[in-house]
Amino acid sequence: MSKKIDQQGSNILAVDGKGPWDSPASGDPGKIGKTGGSGSGESGSKPEPSNPWDPVPIRGGQAGRQRGPSLEDLLRRASGGKNGGFSGLPPRSNGKSWWPIIGGAFIALWLVWSSVHRIGPEQEGVVTQLGRYARTLQPGIQFTFPSPIEAVEKVDTKQIQTTAVGSPKASSENLVLTKDQSIIDMAYDVRWSIKEPELYLFQLENADSTVKEVAESAMRAAVANFDLTQAIGPGRGAIELEVRRRMQQVLDEYRSGVLVQSISIRQSDPPAEVNDAFREVNAAQQRRESYMNDARAYASRVTELAIGETTEFDKIYVQYREAPEVTKRRLYYETMEQVLGKVDKTIVETGGVTPYLPLPEFQKKAAPKNETVTVTGKK
Repeated sequence: MSKKIDQQGSNILAVDGKGPWDSPASGDPGKIGKTGGSGSGESGSKPEPSNPWDPVPIRGGQAGRQRGPSLEDLLRRASGGKNGGFSGLPPRSNGKSWWPIIGGAFIALWLVWSSVHRIGPEQEGVVTQLGRYARTLQPGIQFTFPSPIEAVEKVDTKQIQTTAVGSPKASSENLVLTKDQSIIDMAYDVRWSIKEPELYLFQLENADSTVKEVAESAMRAAVANFDLTQAIGPGRGAIELEVRRRMQQVLDEYRSGVLVQSISIRQSDPPAEVNDAFREVNAAQQRRESYMNDARAYASRVTELAIGETTEFDKIYVQYREAPEVTKRRLYYETMEQVLGKVDKTIVETGGVTPYLPLPEFQKKAAPKNETVTVTGKK
């Protein structure tokens, strides 16, 4: 027997001139190969290769290498000698297995779990049948075909969602052009909800992004109709209403299923680079408006007074034409009453001075005098 040793590798290979599938030697006990025409091992026949996984024949009364158990043997042992199954559950009284009942209970549970749905009061359920939209379920207990025939996706239609556009920070300006070619930095919030959940799920890939882009487009179109003064001041309310109208129109054309609730402008200022100068100009314009309002108020008072006096004079003239003497005497008495009503008077008659009771003097004496109180203190 020759032996070759490979010194380069980590394994040592010993070869005696035959492989593991070669037939055993004549002197070794083993499986003798069959000849082409008979079952005896004659000298001129070609031996059949041996299988290394076959049990080794007994040598000297001792068993050689034995074959391991197969998968069928393991299953047979687990079933207690029967063909397949598991021996963990005892049989029923009639000798039948429990597995049909367990399988039926599992199927019933699956049917109930996938067919009965509870839709909350703030939700609506969108039913898809084999992936295609079928119908919309209203709040309450609803029934559908079991999964995977029909599937239900619940959508909250009462929740108000907010999408912010722009930021008050100077690093993220949202510049918009006004009617008078001025530029303002705007930041606003869009509040919206879902009105048609089936359109919302199947028509929009990213609802928040779509609402934001539509809001920016509608805001630019609306601000372009207002000048700078209106856009940053009294015209904010009109801009919000116009943006909401334009947004709803575009979203309805998209069949998005979105309802725009309101638009709230958080900031409407000039760019940060000119904000200080603009504030000074705005303050001057406000002072101008204040002075003009004061002048308009004074003119209105004077005009109303003149109109009143003219109306009164016209009434007196009508009376004078009807009774000139009486009207003149009445006017004389009224004028003297206004002139002499608050002064001291002395009445002098013809033929001498007539004594009279000086009532005004008594009234002056009877009036309380203001006493001066002096407080002195020591230093």
